[in-house]
Amino acid sequence: MAGLDNVQDALVIGGGFYGAAIAVYLTQQRGFKRVVLVEREAALMKRASYNNQARVHNGYHYPRSFTTAYRSRVNLPKFVRDWPEAVKQDFTKVYAIARRNSKVTAKQFERFCRDIGAAIQPADASLRDLFEPHLIESVFQVEEYAFDTTKLAGWAERELREGGVQIRYKTHVTAISNGVDSLQIVFRSEDGVEQKISSRYVFNCTYSGLNQFTGDFPGVGAGLKQEITEMALVQLPESLNGIGVTVMDGPFFSMMPFPARGLHTLSHVRYTPHLHWSDQQGVDPYKKLQDYDQFTRVDRMLRDTGRYIPEMLKANYVDSLFEVKTVLVKNESDDGRPILFEKHEELPGCYSVLGGKIDNIYDVLEKLVEIL
Repeated sequence: MAGLDNVQDALVIGGGFYGAAIAVYLTQQRGFKRVVLVEREAALMKRASYNNQARVHNGYHYPRSFTTAYRSRVNLPKFVRDWPEAVKQDFTKVYAIARRNSKVTAKQFERFCRDIGAAIQPADASLRDLFEPHLIESVFQVEEYAFDTTKLAGWAERELREGGVQIRYKTHVTAISNGVDSLQIVFRSEDGVEQKISSRYVFNCTYSGLNQFTGDFPGVGAGLKQEITEMALVQLPESLNGIGVTVMDGPFFSMMPFPARGLHTLSHVRYTPHLHWSDQQGVDPYKKLQDYDQFTRVDRMLRDTGRYIPEMLKANYVDSLFEVKTVLVKNESDDGRPILFEKHEELPGCYSVLGGKIDNIYDVLEKLVEIL
């Protein structure tokens, strides 16, 4: 393979937002000259970076995990500053607290928002009137945004090209091993051709595929849970256009603008997860997704959301985004979303990176400052 004969400064596995941002950082901020990015799809950010709710969090979503909430609160203005063209701000975001089965009350939610410094105010009558009052305790207007993955991908392509990063599409890494003075990486292209390169650093940013390597790769130490999830895409009625809603906190739902398609996502805590299992080496999450019968549950989502917001019953279903979602087992109880940034002692220079939210990228960059 031309241009890959010498030892590389870094190999980044995974062309999602995290992998692309790390590769850009290494070339632009750390002066790395030989960086290779390997992506199994035909373009950047085609998997989990795209197939999600497209929410730039500001902390509201995590009243049971102060650290996660506060980090989002700190990171949101940075994200808006650094990727303004990809951020959608021209909509009204509402959080509503359910009267029953919510794990926080309205007073607790207000106090939590004050504690993390997140803007919050009572919603006006026109917004409150959208909700069934016997099911909703309070409605608040907040500051939270959405992002357009296609614009982030365009940014990444430009920056990677300018930084001289060599991108290998339709290629996946199969093994990582120790060499004499560097790491040895085996990867296979879509046509089955297998090749090897050497690199000083390897950053494993494969999200659901973190454990899918042979060689000396030990697997990540943290327990991971895999879920096949459905994000429904709907066209909202005129009465709900320009609005994003989250009903808190427990077995409820969210609807958010999805700028890449000009639609809204609809996710429901009960119906969005279809299947889950404990991650392990040798069980390919993407193969499980491919083999899964991807039947939609949007009828149940709309029926339940319509109880709280009657106008949702007028929404038109357009499509569903099915994907594998990966979460840290240790945070299932508090719904926290810290990053995983794991150093593999058995493979000096190899790190595995997992982020649950797009604004976590700043926590990753802080870790890179430490290790480099």
